[in-house]
Amino acid sequence: MAIVGVGIDVVDIARFAESLTRTPALRERLFTAAERPLPMASLAARFAAKEALAKALATDGGLHWHDAEGVRLATGQAIFEITGTVAERAQALAIQHLHLSLSHDAGIASAFVVAEA
Repeated sequence: MAIVGVGIDVVDIARFAESLTRTPALRERLFTAAERPLPMASLAARFAAKEALAKALATDGGLHWHDAEGVRLATGQAIFEITGTVAERAQALAIQHLHLSLSHDAGIASAFVVAEA
């Protein structure tokens, strides 16, 4: 397997929370129904993950936020469930596996994504 792309993103959790408070519809636009009830630090990490994924897939837009859902498995591992525009882009790049790492500490949420073909 070969690495096709990598992406990283960081989010200031307090600033992100202010954005969601200021624009309540933003939560619905950015997150799936399963993601919306998560704590703020986890939401910020999921947002960072979606941004990092777009970078790993080398796209400047056209992906729908709901087409990539950050999921934590029972093992604690974070993964993406992708559909629609994100799945189409991954298929166009022959992506076989997306690796996702999330973290949040000291007011910062971060995500790292590796796209592998």
